[in-house]
Amino acid sequence: MDDIDDVQIEADGSEELGGSGGDAASKVSKQKSEIEKLRAEKQEYLDGWQRAKADYVNALKRFEAEKKGAIELGKVLSVSAFLPVMDSLERAEGSGEVPESFKGIAKQLHDAANTLGLSKIGTVGEKFDPMLHEALGQDAAKSSEEDDTVTAVLEAGWKSNDAVIRPAKVRVAHFEG
Repeated sequence: MDDIDDVQIEADGSEELGGSGGDAASKVSKQKSEIEKLRAEKQEYLDGWQRAKADYVNALKRFEAEKKGAIELGKVLSVSAFLPVMDSLERAEGSGEVPESFKGIAKQLHDAANTLGLSKIGTVGEKFDPMLHEALGQDAAKSSEEDDTVTAVLEAGWKSNDAVIRPAKVRVAHFEG
C-alpha cells in the first residue's frame, strides 16, 4: 500500500462501543503524517548514502590516478639518472670506440629502457615539434617542404608513454623563400 491517500475509513460499529468516527480519522491523519515524515527521512538517508558512495568511488579513482602518477614520476626520475650513461654509450658506439663486449651491455640497457615504456625522440627529417624538440640551431632549407624539419639530432630525447622526459636537442631547417 504505497499511496497513503488510498486509505478509506469504514464504519465498523465502533460508534456503538463509545468510539467515534472522528477519532479514527484523526488516527489515520496522524499515521499519514508519520508515514510522510518517515518517507522524507528515508529519502534523506538514501540521498546521503548515495552521495557518500559517489564520494568514495571518486576518491578511489583519484587515489588510483595519484598512485599511477607517483609510479610514473618515480620511473621518470630513475631513468633520468641513466640518460647520460645511455648518451655516452651511444656517442661511443657512433665513433666506433666501444669494445664488442660493451655493445651487449649497451643493448641490454636499451632493452631495459624499452621494457619500461621509454622511447627515443628525434630523427632527422621529421617535422619539428616544440613539445618534443629543443632547437639549438638552424640550417638553410633548399625548399619549402624542408622548412621546419629536423636536420640534425645533437642529443636524443626520451619520452615515457606520452610524457616527455627530455626533449631532443636538434638543428632545424629554415626556408628563406
